[in-house]
Amino acid sequence: MHCAASCVPLLIQQRVEGSDFFNRSWAEFKVGFNDTGGNYWLGNDLLSQLTLNSSYKLRVDVQQITNLSWHWAEYSSFTVLSERYNYRLLVSGYSGNAVDELSYHNNMMFTTYDRDNDPWTTMDPAYNNNCAVFCGGGFWYKDCGCRVNGYGTSFIWKYSLQSSRMWLMC
Repeated sequence: MHCAASCVPLLIQQRVEGSDFFNRSWAEFKVGFNDTGGNYWLGNDLLSQLTLNSSYKLRVDVQQITNLSWHWAEYSSFTVLSERYNYRLLVSGYSGNAVDELSYHNNMMFTTYDRDNDPWTTMDPAYNNNCAVFCGGGFWYKDCGCRVNGYGTSFIWKYSLQSSRMWLMC
């Protein structure tokens, strides 16, 4: 099944500041959440249902904190598997003017502070070998590098961020 030609881009993530707003549980990421300030996560269940039933691209827009310039990365193939597979990410086909941060995390399962599915290990027991604990937000982590859901100085996409948005595109 393919995406309808007349579809409108669907916002799946928006981060408008670097607070700990995305430091959420597995259950919260499953159903999604938002606030009046514009921070938003669509929800992993719906994200999985959409991407398993239609073909989508993913567009990621990131704004640098230093000069407020915007950069973009687009992935021609984007799928999130069901909860049975811990919302495993399948992403490929990068293009854009932002650094390709997401391809490295292809085939990773979603991790939250209360459900560690990443392969990262550290000698520091404070983080429990969990990137979501280290970064302060759930995401698909191979290591703790790409942190569009992190907080404070952990809010990065190769460079420190002011804002980020992720879109499903046809």
